[in-house]
Amino acid sequence: MTRPTADRGIRTERDDHTRVRQATQDDVAELVRLRALLFENLGGEYFAPASGDTGWRHALAVVLKEQSAAEGMRILVVDDGARGLAACAVGSVEQRLPGPHLGNGRVGLVIGVVTDPEHRRRGHSRSLMRGLLDWFREREVARVDLYASHEGEPLYRDLGFVDHPAPALYWRP
Repeated sequence: MTRPTADRGIRTERDDHTRVRQATQDDVAELVRLRALLFENLGGEYFAPASGDTGWRHALAVVLKEQSAAEGMRILVVDDGARGLAACAVGSVEQRLPGPHLGNGRVGLVIGVVTDPEHRRRGHSRSLMRGLLDWFREREVARVDLYASHEGEPLYRDLGFVDHPAPALYWRP
């Protein structure tokens, strides 16, 4: 169970020591750093291409500044004292066409959850995910999608995520 705190942070009963808050524009540099860690950890040519092109970091910073307070995106963070951020999670809501499998057409997407290696195994990802799931519930999404790393899959399954029934393909121009 989560409950709001006086300073708009979110605390969970199990992980009361983890303080989750909504990101601000002041967090953008740290959010870019953590997102880069996510791609490094996932590895492979798709997530960490050999070209080493870092132009995406600047583009990410621009989008994060624009979206940090947007209605359809939620960026939650856990602070690491004065050193920066210990962890972050990003979610968005997309309006799709309603159908028999998607009542109102609103789909939540967990875009990424990452914890700095020095701060892992402390419940930060679980607390962040609980905060995102509460936000998705408030927006009455019909479904929440995510792509799980091998290491993250047990957490997501414990939170109620199951295998997706639709086959997925992608195309790159």
